[in-house]
Amino acid sequence: MTYLPFLQIDVFSERHGDGNPLAVVLDAENLPERTLKRFAAWTNLSETTFLLPPSEAGRARGADYRVRIFTPSGELSFAGHPTLGSCHAWLQAGGQPRTPGCVVQECGLGQVQIRQNEGLLAFAAPPMQQSEPNPALLALVTGALGLRPQQIRAARVLDNGPRWLALLVDSREAVLGLQPDHARLHDLGQDVGVAYIAADTSTDGTPNSAIRAFSPSLGTSEDPVTGSLNASLAQWLIPENLAPAAYRVAQGECRGRAGRVHIHQDGDGQVWVGGRCLTAIEGRVHFP
Repeated sequence: MTYLPFLQIDVFSERHGDGNPLAVVLDAENLPERTLKRFAAWTNLSETTFLLPPSEAGRARGADYRVRIFTPSGELSFAGHPTLGSCHAWLQAGGQPRTPGCVVQECGLGQVQIRQNEGLLAFAAPPMQQSEPNPALLALVTGALGLRPQQIRAARVLDNGPRWLALLVDSREAVLGLQPDHARLHDLGQDVGVAYIAADTSTDGTPNSAIRAFSPSLGTSEDPVTGSLNASLAQWLIPENLAPAAYRVAQGECRGRAGRVHIHQDGDGQVWVGGRCLTAIEGRVHFP
């Protein structure tokens, strides 16, 4: 029997239970592939990560650790909330980055930098490809979401590992009021992100910007809080002057959560996606 350190992290959360949960197994370098897949399916979370030493090539490029990211049905090259949650777990376990204040994570997509700043972790959004959506698919998705075409300000296919059909709509109410036909979205086979981005926050400090992510590819009807989508949305919208260079997003309200995502584009044009991470469960996991 092998006993390995295990944590469950609440990501993009400012209080327990408000964010997106992530299972993290540390010291997982000796686990066989079939065990990684089986355990990720057993946790039944949207993602489970396994932390390993960096590869020789990754170490040469400055990586502090390597992560493998699994959904219940397969492996991802990159995902946002697993990146922050894995970094939080690695630091809590005593990890010391080579460069103080900046952790370098190796994943299937390559190297990802993660900054520590005043209780927040923020990852550098990886390169993103974008393209115009297929008009026929866009019409079908719009119908499945219950949106009227005039409510959509812009649409784009965004790909930074996960691939999203992203819709920018004209109001926060349009985002929160969606009542999608999940069966139709599943049949269309397209993950969809719907966003309204505002430059300010409400008088009580709640972000006016709102995002919802519908992700049949992850085996869930709606993701509570989504780092990869927020990253690619910012990389699309900020250069088009459709979003300010810094803003906060609320995500998860329609799932009973209160996720908070911090977006910032620095002077070099790099987008950073940040949030707080809280440890919810800590212990050991047994592997036969």
